[in-house]
Amino acid sequence: MNDRKYGVLSLPVIVAALGYFVDIYDLLLFSIIRVPSLKSIGLNDEQIAKDGLFIINVQMIGLLLGGIFWGVLGDKKGRLKVLFASIILYSVGNIANGFVQTVDQYALVRFISGIGLAGELGAGITLVTELLPKNKRGIGTSVVAGFGITGAVVAFFIKEEFDWRTCYFIGGGLGFLLLALRVGVLESGMFKSIEGKNVSKGNFFMLFTDRKRFKKYAMAILIGLPTWYCIGILITFSKEFGTKMNIQGIIDPGKSVMYSYAAISFGGVFIGFISQWLKSRKKSLYIYYVLTALSIAFFFNIQNTSPAMLYFACALLGFSTSFWSMFVTMAAEQFGTNIRATVATTVPNMVRGSLPLVALLFTSLQTNFDYLTSGWITGIIIMLIAVVALYFTEETYSKDLNYLEE
Repeated sequence: MNDRKYGVLSLPVIVAALGYFVDIYDLLLFSIIRVPSLKSIGLNDEQIAKDGLFIINVQMIGLLLGGIFWGVLGDKKGRLKVLFASIILYSVGNIANGFVQTVDQYALVRFISGIGLAGELGAGITLVTELLPKNKRGIGTSVVAGFGITGAVVAFFIKEEFDWRTCYFIGGGLGFLLLALRVGVLESGMFKSIEGKNVSKGNFFMLFTDRKRFKKYAMAILIGLPTWYCIGILITFSKEFGTKMNIQGIIDPGKSVMYSYAAISFGGVFIGFISQWLKSRKKSLYIYYVLTALSIAFFFNIQNTSPAMLYFACALLGFSTSFWSMFVTMAAEQFGTNIRATVATTVPNMVRGSLPLVALLFTSLQTNFDYLTSGWITGIIIMLIAVVALYFTEETYSKDLNYLEE
């Protein structure tokens, strides 16, 4: 099979984009319907804030563990097998989510769904990076992310029309429909070329046994931290932040997510073209880091305004953190074919799974500072870590990926 014949709008790219669309719909659905769903099972506002954070943290732990599981499986058994198996798991999980009655049940099912959701993006990005010519990889993965991110926007409008339980049923149904579309997609030629070889494939511990390899892996994770600080803390809990900032009016966190992800869909495509124009992954990320820092500063300086201004701030945060596909692409490009899926699947889920640690930092700071001050101090710390990590990350633009890790 000739891996170089695929374009940025070829079937593998389109199907990967649709897969990420369903993935994002299901992943962000809890953030969108957190308040009405928890209210319907009897929680008050204080419990919604506390238990809502608990549930999203449990979901992220599922993503973290699932990222390791699916990543290893993707290198051992193939990228497509992971895409099929993971989507079945999270589709079943989301249908089950429509039947929960307690916080513990909710958390358990989101944990299971999180494990399933962990396999989609990494396997899809790995497949696309290996099938596309090296000068089109950045744009191809950005198309996947740009379209896929709109799943959050669709989730919001579905939430506006249907009961929260029905929203979960729809998510599960979309997953099973996606399985039919995956039938015509071929496996990566790079993976098939090593399938029968006596080479270590999907060895997660290889990332820790070599100092240089571990450094690359750690930096690949740390450069993505600002994304889930903004999404998992500022945007998901925009209602709580808005209350502390004396925003006048009713704040719908679902709208915050919707506006931010609408902006992410544009920014996610745009960064691919910036990277192509600059012929550099790192330079494009530095640009987006500056935008992220400015957006965080703007978010914390909209006190005593309206919900519309808060939603605008969330949109700015979304656009500036839309480098998600780029840092995952960089992770895939830094490692050999025999552990590429392991890296590309675990890295984004390590970032998602870091949310409980970011949340712990945020809540710990509240013992000495108020809610808002704790929020922006957390942001400064996260941004500094990411900038330092990017500085120590290698440039991967136009890198040849047909090699193995020894």
